[in-house]
Amino acid sequence: MQNNIAEKIMRTARTMLGFLCLLIGMIFILLPGPAVLFIPLGLALLSLEYDWAKVWLKRSQRYFRQAAVKADQGIHWLGRKLRR
Repeated sequence: MQNNIAEKIMRTARTMLGFLCLLIGMIFILLPGPAVLFIPLGLALLSLEYDWAKVWLKRSQRYFRQAAVKADQGIHWLGRKLRR
């Protein structure tokens, strides 16, 4: 009985913290802040409990990976232009 109550409390805490991180990340999309950190963190916490969050976490990881590659290519291109 005690174990079941503790498990429910942990599940509720993870869910609330996940949604809080996700909300903060969404706010940081509009305001200057580390949305890139809070959105995946919130989705990672929620993916421990919900399958839909796993799907969105994978999508966001793919998006951030593609954005990082494009940023790296842009910096490399700019570096070549500045060296000329």
